[in-house]
Amino acid sequence: MMNDHSATDTDIPALMADIGTRAKAAAAELAHATAERKHAALISAADAVWSARETILEANAKDLAAADEKGLSGAMLDRLTLDEDRVRAIVDSLRAIAEQADPVGEVLTEWDMASGLHIKRVRTPLGVIGVIYESRPNVTADAGALCVKAGNAVILRGGSESFHSSRALHACLVKGLKDAGLPEDAIQLVPTRDRAAVSEMLTMTDTIDVIVPRGGKGLVGLVQREARVPVFAHLEGIVHIYIDKDADPEKALKVVLNAKTRRTGICGAAECLLIHQDVAETIGQGVIKALLDAGVEVHADGALATIDGTTPATAEDWGREYLDMHIAAKVVPDIDAAIAHIRQYGSNHTECILTEDDGAVGHFTSRLDSAILMHNASTQFADGGEFGMGAEIGIATGKMHARGPVGAAQLTSFKYLVTGDGTVRG
Repeated sequence: MMNDHSATDTDIPALMADIGTRAKAAAAELAHATAERKHAALISAADAVWSARETILEANAKDLAAADEKGLSGAMLDRLTLDEDRVRAIVDSLRAIAEQADPVGEVLTEWDMASGLHIKRVRTPLGVIGVIYESRPNVTADAGALCVKAGNAVILRGGSESFHSSRALHACLVKGLKDAGLPEDAIQLVPTRDRAAVSEMLTMTDTIDVIVPRGGKGLVGLVQREARVPVFAHLEGIVHIYIDKDADPEKALKVVLNAKTRRTGICGAAECLLIHQDVAETIGQGVIKALLDAGVEVHADGALATIDGTTPATAEDWGREYLDMHIAAKVVPDIDAAIAHIRQYGSNHTECILTEDDGAVGHFTSRLDSAILMHNASTQFADGGEFGMGAEIGIATGKMHARGPVGAAQLTSFKYLVTGDGTVRG
């Protein structure tokens, strides 16, 4: 249950220490909760969200009015807005997570040793997860549900803009836990807008096992710089598409247009196009003209800059996340030059190669180490839902075990179960 602390509380360290202690106790209980209990909690939470939709929309209206007064941009307001369809999508997401296989206790691998030992590697919850996110209220439901599914307790710290919406959704999640007989402290929402609560979370090494930031570069950068707790995150989605000399022109056109224009503001949107010099005047020209016709501003380099309607690229265009109807484009002499460019300017998020040559695919994917590498597919698929994870808590680009979309299974670690029969070591 949420603490009855008012938003004016000044003793933030004491408040957060209390939340952390309670989360740790709840995590210990949740770690061995049955799959049925966790399923019941999420289904009950989904039902509660739908039953409380009017209350949730009223809370959202309060947030929208405050955000409007603060002069938030149209895009930010859109991210914050809930309507009946978006509430239905939250319900669907909760149900989808509920129906997934329970990752906890899954045997990842097992083997026998000559010593007589039988060894199993088994999935186990991480413990307590801290999620720090900006305006989207649906993250409250998705993050809460994914953490519980994986047997973790979670401390949610939503953006101040979505304060009322998040509280209304959180109440439904708590009702689900209560109905299923699981500890209500398993999903706690930080009850203050005070920014000091974020700084506090980043150093709670005794009670928080992992921090997941969801939001813009400012928030993620702050978390990555200041956290003492391990972090699953990506700073930017500087996504490259390389059009190889053996690319299929029709596939290239279709994939590049979708990767750039379907939704420009998501982290999987393409930001840079690298074109092999052998097809620069054929496939390259066609793709760039199609992008221009679709209303994309193309920041073109070298020979591509001669195409009518392009803007000359500058040094600032490489390694830039536009999140808008802009793309950088460059001709490269060969696949290795494309790889070198990506290594220099990429963010280890998602890259794509368009080619019909399997050798080129192997070369590209073995030499690059981004979390997601695609072949002949739109980078807009860089999403947990599209990977069959039901939902994701975010995309991770670090080198830890969780890379790419972080779903319930990625919110677990593992332990070894070793069985003998009075076996001793000689």
